[in-house]
Amino acid sequence: MKINENFLKIQSSYLFSNIAKKVNAYVAANPDKPIIRLGIGDVTRPLADECITAMHKAVDHMADEKTFMGYPPEYGHSWLITAINENDYKSRGVELDNSEIFVSDGAKSDCGNIGDIFSLDNRVAVCDPVYPVYVDTNVMMGRSKDMLYMPCTAENGFLPQIPTEKADIIYLCFPNNPTGMAITKDELKKWVDYANANGSVILFDSAYEAFITEDNVPHSIYEIEGAKTCAIEFRSFSKTAGFTGVRCGYTVVPHDLKVDGVELNALWARRQATKFNGVSYITQRAAAACYTDAGKQQIRDTIAYYQKNAKVIYDGLKSCGFTVYGAVNSPYVWLKTPDGMKSWDFFDLLLENIQVVGTPGEGFGPSGEGYFRLTSFGSAENTAKAVERIKNYFGK
Repeated sequence: MKINENFLKIQSSYLFSNIAKKVNAYVAANPDKPIIRLGIGDVTRPLADECITAMHKAVDHMADEKTFMGYPPEYGHSWLITAINENDYKSRGVELDNSEIFVSDGAKSDCGNIGDIFSLDNRVAVCDPVYPVYVDTNVMMGRSKDMLYMPCTAENGFLPQIPTEKADIIYLCFPNNPTGMAITKDELKKWVDYANANGSVILFDSAYEAFITEDNVPHSIYEIEGAKTCAIEFRSFSKTAGFTGVRCGYTVVPHDLKVDGVELNALWARRQATKFNGVSYITQRAAAACYTDAGKQQIRDTIAYYQKNAKVIYDGLKSCGFTVYGAVNSPYVWLKTPDGMKSWDFFDLLLENIQVVGTPGEGFGPSGEGYFRLTSFGSAENTAKAVERIKNYFGK
């Protein structure tokens, strides 16, 4: 009997698990000091009324023998896939076949599981700082020996530079987690051209596209000419519609994307049919409700609520002398720690002195050291309180 020793190559705890342990220990020792959490990217607003109504109806269906639903279709109910296609793609001029869309329990799962269809010999390129799941899941599989880290710093506008060497699998997340920065269509076209020229596959995490406000920023990589032959896209209802506790997302694998003449769509379809039993009927009905006229408006209102929070954080930090990035097309604010302070030291300072929780940049990779992430997913009241505490502490 042997274990998978690749698991010993990663930290014993996930970044946000480490943060939770530190915060819980502080709360236990200081029960009289209320914490404001702006660290993990979990939403706080309730689901849209349309989604709740749809879920209630779906529960009633499950209670009636005539309308009861058992195992869902492997890749999602056709009515949800059609709604996704028409609203998220066709409305933006992107033509997809429904068979290219796979409904899942979230983008995080798919970003990790997609590695199943690739050989361990492939060289992986990731941004630095980066969402930990991209790196950790590849390390778990044994694909970490020659991983290429692409620094994203203030000097390059927090955008990765095209590698001079060949990368086989390229993870891109825009709008970016953790920096909050977006990529323009012209810049993304460079990556598509690179991937097609080198036979690479781009894994494009578009979980935060609902927060985009600028016209030159693409919501989907398939808005870029040539992307269907080199890119897989991940989407999530978590940040768009508040499904963090419900779990639903989807992945797009175009039929035109082939490696050595083999369609990756067929490989992913086989993987999902074997290892995944589909998303619950109740959840898929809630997801479909996001695309009704009322659902769209309710979700826009929630996104606007978080966008306002992001501006409050951004403007408040700016006013007390911090160097701040993000917020415009993203729910994340990325700030430079004061006086060259280490990011975990800054975490401790905020927790212990003003009881505000964020995420240390170092947890996202070496280039995140000296930076710190705050999220706009708290309540408006708590967001304003947190900013006021920061301003008072730093004396501005």
